[in-house]
Amino acid sequence: MSPPVAPPGWSRWLVPPAALSVHLSIGQAYAWSVYKPSLESALDLSGTQSALPFQLGIVMLGLSAAFGGTLVERNGPRWAMTVALICFSSGFLIASLGAATEQYWLIVFGYGFVGGIGLGIGYISPVSTLIKWFPDRPGMATGIAIMGFGGGALIASPWSTQMLKSFGSDSSGIAKAFLVHGLTYAVFMSLGVLLVRVPRTEKPVASGPSSLDGVQVSARNAVRTPQFWCLWVVLCMNVTAGIGILEKAAPMITDFFADTSTPVSVSAAAGFVALLSAANMAGRIGWSSTSDLIGRKNIYRVYLGVGALMYALIAWFGDSSKPLFILCALVILSFYGGGFATIPAYLKDLFGTYQVGAIHGRLLTAWSTAGVLGPLIVNWIADHQEAAGKHGSSLYGLSFLIMIGLLAVGFVANELVRPVHARHHIPAPREAVDVEQQQSESA
Repeated sequence: MSPPVAPPGWSRWLVPPAALSVHLSIGQAYAWSVYKPSLESALDLSGTQSALPFQLGIVMLGLSAAFGGTLVERNGPRWAMTVALICFSSGFLIASLGAATEQYWLIVFGYGFVGGIGLGIGYISPVSTLIKWFPDRPGMATGIAIMGFGGGALIASPWSTQMLKSFGSDSSGIAKAFLVHGLTYAVFMSLGVLLVRVPRTEKPVASGPSSLDGVQVSARNAVRTPQFWCLWVVLCMNVTAGIGILEKAAPMITDFFADTSTPVSVSAAAGFVALLSAANMAGRIGWSSTSDLIGRKNIYRVYLGVGALMYALIAWFGDSSKPLFILCALVILSFYGGGFATIPAYLKDLFGTYQVGAIHGRLLTAWSTAGVLGPLIVNWIADHQEAAGKHGSSLYGLSFLIMIGLLAVGFVANELVRPVHARHHIPAPREAVDVEQQQSESA
């Protein structure tokens, strides 16, 4: 499938909606916590076990993005969106079969493994295309698209909650909900497949900059630079801190205020998940657009430094004030989303647009690591604290202190980022293929 080239007069503003149709769909992953209580009850699972499909999905997201990034660059966004559609929707259908037959391993395989591949390919499918269409505002462009991934749960959370009420929260009801997800998302994602285009020229706006301006580094060379690995640590730490709350959001706010005079109901907890999704979504467009004005390093100082402060406030005062808990969680999730949306522009600043999608894919292995670390830290510690007889906010205090330490590590890594040394540059993108072939032959 060759990349579809935009005809003369094609508006670049049609590309973000194409990206949004995919990202809003795969962003359902952030609503997984809505299914956790039902799965735990229907299949007799622990909190750690019910997190496994989500964790595996995030692992496969990073791995498929890393290994598929070069294919996405080579075959174009339409090919990538088609692969994402098939894998993501099929994952739900397999998970539906697993729920119907009460075979939990099928849910893990379908949603986590197969669906996770769709997550990874779908996530990176529009990134390099958007940066090439918007070389004048890369942070805003990637923020618009990646905003959809953060906002997917804003739709999926109440929708999933309503389906569980209508179909029932037993294994049969969960199976029907998964089936509806799979079929609906297949239709919606097809809109992006049909709409997406690549620019005819590296200068899509006559009065704007060229997408080939500045430093250009190949994916092969990028992973050999300290800058890449500093950003890997930055992304991993920021994601671990955010995903720890997000994956367990609904049960977490219920536990925090279970022993107070104002306990949180199931529907209110689902509303909290939707609020987090809104903050995640707003942070992706708001903070990434801000990074175009104040710079990528400065915005990550905010994400990591202020994020650590928010965690400290929740750890020490969160159970005494519901508004404080919610406000701090919303800020953390806005930084979490902003970090995802800003990282492609940060990569573009350091490595250029040539193979930026492949570089981004490789960097997302940090997300795979964080997808395991964040939920594992929060769920494992909560399970053990509960086994020790603790309850309420005491289940999470140690986890939050660990998150503060991880954010501090990320802050230091961001301070170590410097411009890429000239030895890693390629002469010009048009000569890049020849250069890489020569490197391969001499290796």
